[in-house]
Amino acid sequence: MLELPTELGALTALRCKFSAVTGERFLTLALGCILAMGRRTVIRILWTLGPLADAHPCCYHRFFSATRWSLFALAKVLAAMVLELVPAGQPVVLVGDDTVTRHRGKKVFGKGWHRDAVQSSQGHMQMMLGHKWVVLAANVKLPGCTRPWALPLLVALYMVPPKMSSTAEGQVRRQSKAGKKSDKKLSRSKLPTLRKRTKAGVLEPRHKSPCLLLRQLLAILIHWFPDRQFILVGDGGFASHELAWFCHRHRRRVTLIARFCPDAALYALPSCQPKRGRRRTKGRRLPSPQDSVAAAGKLLEATVPWYAQTKRNVQILSACAAWYRCRGSGRGAVVPIRWVYGRETLKGDDGYFYSTDPTLTAQQIITLFTSRWWIEVTFQEVRAHLGFHTPRQRCRRSVLRTGPCLLGLFTVVSLIFAQLGKKRSVKIHQFPCYAKSEPTFADALAAVRRVIWEKIILPRTQGGAIVAQMPRVIKNLLLEHLTAAA
Repeated sequence: MLELPTELGALTALRCKFSAVTGERFLTLALGCILAMGRRTVIRILWTLGPLADAHPCCYHRFFSATRWSLFALAKVLAAMVLELVPAGQPVVLVGDDTVTRHRGKKVFGKGWHRDAVQSSQGHMQMMLGHKWVVLAANVKLPGCTRPWALPLLVALYMVPPKMSSTAEGQVRRQSKAGKKSDKKLSRSKLPTLRKRTKAGVLEPRHKSPCLLLRQLLAILIHWFPDRQFILVGDGGFASHELAWFCHRHRRRVTLIARFCPDAALYALPSCQPKRGRRRTKGRRLPSPQDSVAAAGKLLEATVPWYAQTKRNVQILSACAAWYRCRGSGRGAVVPIRWVYGRETLKGDDGYFYSTDPTLTAQQIITLFTSRWWIEVTFQEVRAHLGFHTPRQRCRRSVLRTGPCLLGLFTVVSLIFAQLGKKRSVKIHQFPCYAKSEPTFADALAAVRRVIWEKIILPRTQGGAIVAQMPRVIKNLLLEHLTAAA
């Protein structure tokens, strides 16, 4: 049994969720994935470890495709370690977003045509054939870092509707506009909530939109940690009335902040209730946010934190209202919100936002919404340094396990880096082209790789004692080239 140093306590906690044999294979794959360069395939990982991977290669392939273990058990342990970095009385800022990875092939499970947000613009939509992952991450600050890091906690795979064909890109583009309508029909149908009956009489799972998947991930997290409060921040794709209604029902635990619809139907709360008859759900109709902005005169000016750790002057207009939408059963649902209109004075960028907690100020809502940018940094670093888009699994279990494992590995490396930062100062790798003021994930990955090489790899390989006897300058130069992540 491989003994890990105390610095790698996060991997030790995760290994306890496996059996003895499976835990050793998990540890081998995790260490190899951290040390590997380039693609993160199983063969590449085994080639990186060499003789340290003593089992047959088929055993490591079956770890993802056939071995019995639970992703939720690992996610619960990982989430508990991440929430320890947030003080007990402070709410945890959660960020929800989705990302697309390219994966072609005739027999790949779960692939479909998705919009590529990186290569698309307002006038051009670029489609990508692959997988779409819905990620729920937590913003935490690590030692020695001024900006928060978005650490993934839970991941779910979005499956395209059955009507959407994956054989022709042109057909997908024609159906992309009708995709929102089909999602509304599925959500408002009177069929059972979990399954629907097809013409052949076979029960199939109901199609789940990314917003519904994020709501399920959020429900799992608040069930695991009943004593913590959360603030969920989402982009325009998660500005759903159903998600807002869910957060309003659990308003003691969760607050939602997301983009808002400029023409949303807003009402006032009912002032008085009739003595007889059905209780009122809404009051008089209020102007929509865009009508209120058009009728407003001078807007309030304020300085708020902005993207990339900057501050900008923003013109703000906000108000409290009740967001009403008729649900599928015919009964309306009213969510008290505070909507905010913000216009950045330097470039003229504007947007509408809302919060299910009306007690928050407009400056707080904009500040919390701009903090969602750090999950975009996480997606970019996972692709660049952990090869998130390089695995080539095809079967159902392998696809559903590989993506969350790579995103979870980002969290594991960050937690180990946090432990190293408490004990000693971590080196920041400087480059001639630019200077870094604080460590990035490349520095965290290099620090974790150095611990693995010094305390695990070199003592167990032939010639490791010779490396230990080298002069310190030569030894450090050798380890710098072995552990460099960028």
